[in-house]
Amino acid sequence: MQKILVCDDEAAIRNIMDFSLEAEGFLVVPVGDGETALQAAMTEEPDLIILDVMMPGSDGLTVCRELKQNPRTAHIPVLMLTARAGKDQRDEGLSAGADEYITKPFSPQRLVDKVNELLGVTR
Repeated sequence: MQKILVCDDEAAIRNIMDFSLEAEGFLVVPVGDGETALQAAMTEEPDLIILDVMMPGSDGLTVCRELKQNPRTAHIPVLMLTARAGKDQRDEGLSAGADEYITKPFSPQRLVDKVNELLGVTR
């Protein structure tokens, strides 16, 4: 079973992702802030990480950069999920090392499709 670390400061968004991804057979590790996400990436060794950009403390861009600079986590695909919808914001997320960028509001099915694509899962 593949493990996905979900980091968003909004519990309702985490719940939607948790429900949608678990329904597809993924194990979800939900966290609410960037610092916890960095710790969980090391201890949980997820197959993929979903990060919100705007969070208190360490934002998703900072977390993504740190993950991609660490040899233990650099290989893990990162999907940014954020309300920041502009082209400049998307470019900033991809420059930080994100493998994919989805804007809120999002379709849970589109999220699942992108996760499957990043993990090479065919269903």
